[in-house]
Amino acid sequence: MAPRFPVSVEKEHKLSELMESLQIKESDLEESFTRSGGKGGQNVNKVSTAVHLKHKSSGIEIKCSLYRTQGLNRYKARAILCEKILEQRQKASSTISDVQKKAIRNKQKDAKRKKEKYSRKGQNSSSILPAEVPNFEEEVPEETKD
Repeated sequence: MAPRFPVSVEKEHKLSELMESLQIKESDLEESFTRSGGKGGQNVNKVSTAVHLKHKSSGIEIKCSLYRTQGLNRYKARAILCEKILEQRQKASSTISDVQKKAIRNKQKDAKRKKEKYSRKGQNSSSILPAEVPNFEEEVPEETKD
C-alpha cells in the first residue's frame, strides 16, 4: 500500500487506527483545497495547500493551513478532526454536569472554611496575649508634686 501522506508509516498507521476506532470513514469526509496565503512565500500563494475537511455525519469542519505542503495539511486536518470528535464524545458521555461540578467545588470550599474556623477557635488565647500584662498604674513615675 502506497503512503497517502508525507509522514512516517507509523504516524499514518496510528492515524488510520484512530479513525477506525472512532468509526470515521474516508467516504464520510468531504475534502477541498484552497490557497492558504501567509507565511510560506510564493509556494502558498500559487499552490492550493490549505485543506478544508468536513465530516458529513457530525458536521464538524476543519481548515488546516499550518504547513507549506498539501499532504501534511491533509494529515493534520484528519488528526484535528479525530481530536474534536473524541472531545465531543467525551463531553457527551460525561456523567457529571457543570452544575454538579460547581456544587462539589462549593462543598469543598465550605468544608475548608469550617476547618480553618474551628482550628482558630481551638487555639489557646494565652498564646496570643503576652504572659504578663503590666500594671500601668504602678509603673507611672510620680512627678514632682508642687
